[in-house]
Amino acid sequence: MTKRIKVSLSVALVAIFILGFLIGAQGKKTGPAGDDKEIYQYLKTFSDVIDIVKKNYVENVKDREIVYAAIKGILESLDAHSSFLPPDMYKDMQSETKGEFGGIGIEITIKDGFPTVITPIEDTPAYKAGVKAGDHIIKIDGKPTKNMSLMDVVKMIRGAKGKPVILTIAREGLAAPKDFRVIRDVIVVKSVKYKMLEDDYGYIRIVQFQEKTSRDLDNALKELVRMNKNKAVKGVLLDLRNDPGGLLEQAVEVSDKFLTDGLIVYMEGRKKEDRGMKFYARRDNSDYLGPLVVLVNEGSASASEIVAGALQDYKRAVVVGSKTFGKGSVQTVFPLGDGSAVRLTTAKYYTPKGRSIQAQGITPDILVDSNVERGKNKITPIKEKDLSKHIEPEKTRKDEGAEGKNQEKNGESDDFQLYMGLQILKGWEALRGK
Repeated sequence: MTKRIKVSLSVALVAIFILGFLIGAQGKKTGPAGDDKEIYQYLKTFSDVIDIVKKNYVENVKDREIVYAAIKGILESLDAHSSFLPPDMYKDMQSETKGEFGGIGIEITIKDGFPTVITPIEDTPAYKAGVKAGDHIIKIDGKPTKNMSLMDVVKMIRGAKGKPVILTIAREGLAAPKDFRVIRDVIVVKSVKYKMLEDDYGYIRIVQFQEKTSRDLDNALKELVRMNKNKAVKGVLLDLRNDPGGLLEQAVEVSDKFLTDGLIVYMEGRKKEDRGMKFYARRDNSDYLGPLVVLVNEGSASASEIVAGALQDYKRAVVVGSKTFGKGSVQTVFPLGDGSAVRLTTAKYYTPKGRSIQAQGITPDILVDSNVERGKNKITPIKEKDLSKHIEPEKTRKDEGAEGKNQEKNGESDDFQLYMGLQILKGWEALRGK
């Protein structure tokens, strides 16, 4: 087979692949109609570009690399959360939802051309090394990250357990960028943590919404009763701060644990099955229906916002802290035949009262600045609205109960948001009466 025939065959295979992808995306349509015809017209241009690359590029380029790069470009041009997952990254993502994965334990995105930390996951190497939300990673092991793709950044950060990675970080309050040496590890995230704050008052922290989060929450509620000398607790403080989210169904089940009935969240998308998809609470004897305070901050995103929004809409809990991240879009993962996958934004979610959280976030009932913001080295946290190609927020009605009241720090606790939450629990009856 001559070189020219090989090139033509490669181009044809790529064109057929993309044509098949587009036809599959059109469902049962028998042929292009209206604006869809334009896509098929541009396939010829796309095929010509591949032909030029295969014939003229200075080095040989593998067909797989060209196809993967094309898919990656399509998805990353859509919004901040759609992406292509090569086989290794898709495998890692599946491990993350089970609570175990390799790396250093940070949620990142791209802002102003640099990888930026959304939140360091609690008790991970990055968290312990001092990496903070809002940090710009300007170099990884000395290599500049400006305009690097998110996929390439993740590949560089992940690595063998025990091997260090040097993150050069630019942070507000630092006179110059600073190197952080982080030792990679197999990250095992314990989804739910709990303890007694004082007699009769329990504390539950959800670090991330994973496959077993709801089950672990059940166990935490039972253990709090046991730790309280087998007496029902007088109040629970649910901490969702710096929780980057996770599985939608787990957010629904966690919300259901504090509600007896009613709508929890609903979705709206283009596809029929995504339009009006609604999730409801169901009464269960194990539900916790006592006083509840929810803590949130700028690192509370996605699934965390679903829980906080539902409990706030029903006035089931008092939401305390700072305004949340504002990720109100739903991503669906579509596995592909070669072990890779497409992560695509397919819908938006809404709170029971119809609030869209996208690029707006949840405003707490009582605003309490985080300690990071109140310190001398102020850090501006990154939010959904700061991301390039973020989906614009919708104009929704003004929520009457979520304007918030500014509170000044007057306690001695290092964690003032936690301190305020506990005081609200203690004064629950008076607060509800008012």
